[in-house]
Amino acid sequence: MSTPSVSVVNLGCRVNRVESDRICRDLSACGLALVDEAAADLVVINTCAVTGEAEAKTRKAVRHALGLPRGPHVVVTGCVVNLHPDELCDLSPRVVAEPSKVDVADRVCELLSWDPDTSSPGCLAPERLLGRSRLGVKIQDGCNNRCTYCIVWKARGPERSVPVEAVLEQVRAAEAAGVPEVVLTGVNLGAYSAATEGEASVGLVGLIESILGCTGIPQIRLSSIEPMDVTDELIDCMAAHGDRIAPFLHLPVQSGCSATLARMGRPYTTRDFEETVARIRDRVPACGISGDLIVGFPGETESEFADTRSFVERVGFSRLHVFRYSARPGTPAASMPGQVAPEVMASRSASVRDLVAASARSDARSRIGTCERAVLEYGNRGTLGSFHRVVVDGVPEDASSGILEVQIESIDEAGVLHARPVAGPSR
Repeated sequence: MSTPSVSVVNLGCRVNRVESDRICRDLSACGLALVDEAAADLVVINTCAVTGEAEAKTRKAVRHALGLPRGPHVVVTGCVVNLHPDELCDLSPRVVAEPSKVDVADRVCELLSWDPDTSSPGCLAPERLLGRSRLGVKIQDGCNNRCTYCIVWKARGPERSVPVEAVLEQVRAAEAAGVPEVVLTGVNLGAYSAATEGEASVGLVGLIESILGCTGIPQIRLSSIEPMDVTDELIDCMAAHGDRIAPFLHLPVQSGCSATLARMGRPYTTRDFEETVARIRDRVPACGISGDLIVGFPGETESEFADTRSFVERVGFSRLHVFRYSARPGTPAASMPGQVAPEVMASRSASVRDLVAASARSDARSRIGTCERAVLEYGNRGTLGSFHRVVVDGVPEDASSGILEVQIESIDEAGVLHARPVAGPSR
């Protein structure tokens, strides 16, 4: 029997990306061949429901897969499946819903009549499965917050955390495969709380300390974390372990106006956020500050948008993802008065993006003459701890796809930093 071929299509957030990577590893471990969509006997689609537009993209992706020449089965999983699976299954008898991402590989093998226990060896080598530069490790799922624009708490369910030992197992696998950096990822990272083998409960900082103490992974990076969850304990931990924790935090601020934040159901003000950033920069001066921001939220006036512009200028983000508000059916915000016209949202988005481009370049330029760690990804190109892009000249041969301490020397017209190794490999 020839080896069946499978393709995995990822839609949506960082957590979805990590889950899709895990699905790929599980499928490959079953002996299945991972291929592009057009060559697949079966297509897995990890769906996204964060906005109405995201759901529309999900339906489009399913129709596209159904129309491929090989007439593949399509296994759908993820947030849209958790909310209303029948909508996707009604598109074709070839669409199968699998709510549990953990069980996707089993369902795929069943549909392909493939026995992973007797299949010929076909899985990818660990180095190719995990990648040589960065691996996302999911430590938490679900959210108990109920922001007025968000459906994720319904799609993902309540907060729950991966046991400490299970996280350590994934980090050790990455270390064994030569991965220099793991990214701790979750829907609500700061809500992490799990028991250790000794039954003591630990939070995010306790988990980080366990990873640092029980593994030799060169660098940990935190994915998106809510602003109110950036505690002094976490900042102190980053400061104390600056040689192994990337100086970077992605904080989904969502608005630069306190009145808008209140309508969003966000439990902080812009002043709270700026005080948090000040504490971070005081203890971890090299820390890059990133974020998410929504423009055109219902009721956003010109005055409120002016507050957001002023806020963005004051904070000086090293990067900022700017989104135009997209009404998500089933959320309170979708029926709020004061819906903002699309052309106004487009103008506001462009305005903020211009501010961010300037602040990102300013932050990058301020690093010239300093030293940071760089994770190499493609030859001599990589990412600094602060998440700026970097080109490293004079990379030692044994440091390719590794991690280096570098001195930043210049910035080019595209905003990419250029650096040289301070010494040999940093691992």
